[in-house]
Amino acid sequence: MSVTGPKGFTAAGLACGIKASGNPDLALVATDDGRAVPAAGVFTSNLAPAASVQRNRSHLAATGGRAAAVVLTSGNANAATGAPGLAAVDLISELAAAGLGATPEEILVCQTGLIGIPLPTAPLESGLPLLLAARLGGREAALAAATAIMTTDTVRKEALVEAAGFTVGAMAKGAAMLAPNMATMLAVLTTDALADPATLASALQASVDGSFNTMSVDGCTSTNDTVLVLASGRSGTSPTPAELAEALGTACSALSTQMVEDAEGATKVSHVHVVGAASDADAHRAARKVADSLLVKCSLNGEDPYWGRVVSELGSAGVAFDPDLVEISYGGTVVCRAGVAAPHDVAVVAAHMAGRTIELTCDLRLGSGRGAVTGTDLGHGYIDENRTTS
Repeated sequence: MSVTGPKGFTAAGLACGIKASGNPDLALVATDDGRAVPAAGVFTSNLAPAASVQRNRSHLAATGGRAAAVVLTSGNANAATGAPGLAAVDLISELAAAGLGATPEEILVCQTGLIGIPLPTAPLESGLPLLLAARLGGREAALAAATAIMTTDTVRKEALVEAAGFTVGAMAKGAAMLAPNMATMLAVLTTDALADPATLASALQASVDGSFNTMSVDGCTSTNDTVLVLASGRSGTSPTPAELAEALGTACSALSTQMVEDAEGATKVSHVHVVGAASDADAHRAARKVADSLLVKCSLNGEDPYWGRVVSELGSAGVAFDPDLVEISYGGTVVCRAGVAAPHDVAVVAAHMAGRTIELTCDLRLGSGRGAVTGTDLGHGYIDENRTTS
């Protein structure tokens, strides 16, 4: 049941008129009694943050890490919209708070869609009361919420993790502008675990680092990226920080995998592994450089194991590198050894490249550092989707 799986949460989703198509565009995840509970967030590193990101940061700071609900809108990012954009978020917070019996600072807001276009407030004024009245527990309510946050997504992204004595539920949207450092992506997690705000924040950051921050679709970091978690404590179980981080991480990993698999125009999912680096940090940086490379992405789309492009990206990644040591393999078959072409079974590599998932491993042979980034190829559909305002 994703976000309504853990005890103490309700959800809703409907169409209020933000999207011209008439598709669902307004969602809610809230505590069932309207009371604020421990909450935490991780946000985009983009220095042009959307109005919702700005307000979420200030709300979490004002409440000491507590929230009663998350309101999500799709179809308009409300980014680069100045003071009117902030006022629109304030309106959402005020209307939701009034309906739940909370304070505006206890309401968090997530938004996704087109950047630089004023967010219409009339649909919000008419839609939010209906949304609040529609909130329920159960599967159908969770489905409605997960559907309402979709933009170019072709499928809903949801996850449910049953841990030892507590549950984590999650939903997300995202199919492009995915290159988190902490990607366009939104994710809301709920849990019935007992956890204070500080522990929750630490566990969420660790979860994001091991999931959303190890994926990339197009190397673009959105203005709106947000991952939020609310903890009701209704299970009565107080997991250790490690247990909480593991459960949240499992949910985040499931969502990030679904995002990559649903990436705009993608025909391949790539797992770029860098081993033998001077440090883990070097390995991750090198893996991201390869995964983000347009030339490598084009090779993957063409099912061409052109390892020369991979070596070139590794050499320009800004990490320790020796071209005379590097080894490159596709699907476990070495095609480059000691920096030069290696004899290999061409048919075996071709069969691997023809599959949906491609494993690309780069051994720098300089140390014990390891890192991995999940990415995609560059398909024609991505260009078709993004060659105009979308």
